[in-house]
Amino acid sequence: MTAEAKAVTTPATTPASPPLTERQEARRRRILHASAQLASRGGFDAVQMREVAESSSVALGTLYRYFPSKVHLLVATMQDQLQHMHATLRKRPPASDDPAERVAETLMRAFRALQREPHLADAMVRALTFADRSVSPEVDTVSRLTTAIILDAMGLDAPPTAEQLSAVRVIEHTWHSALITWLSGRASIAQVKIDIETVCRLIDLTSPEKS
Repeated sequence: MTAEAKAVTTPATTPASPPLTERQEARRRRILHASAQLASRGGFDAVQMREVAESSSVALGTLYRYFPSKVHLLVATMQDQLQHMHATLRKRPPASDDPAERVAETLMRAFRALQREPHLADAMVRALTFADRSVSPEVDTVSRLTTAIILDAMGLDAPPTAEQLSAVRVIEHTWHSALITWLSGRASIAQVKIDIETVCRLIDLTSPEKS
């Protein structure tokens, strides 16, 4: 396995961060739940750190120790949402025999899950867009989770090749771009589906059997 393949298939963690205690993890989960609830009601602007602290029953200073800014918090919320989404998709994987079709179906199911919570989706995507270098670890984790979802759907019998990893990156970028254009009202669900299905055909082109 190449170093790049190991990087995308290794579970997303931040090595420098010590593991949370059970109490700290419970507190973190309350914070993320409060963030998602507020964002679901009013989008990015509705997520105010003081309100998140009050809703999750933590001190404001404690909240800032976990998440230095609202952008950090909302990117972490997207990470949490993707983890739940990944677990759900693993329980009900797509049935097609074709890897490209499986990935397209998986990403559209993920897209529809976000579609059911448009304010939350908008808040999380805006946070990703606003993220600067200080949020890089969290943004990288979101990217790795998206990559893991795609690789799972591909159902590879061997580690991904460099060409397959390149295709996965393009698919990930297209999915993210499609989400942005849909949220801004510049693309319909039908157009998103066409774009996703089109880019997923790259998987067939990078299959070792095609080489």
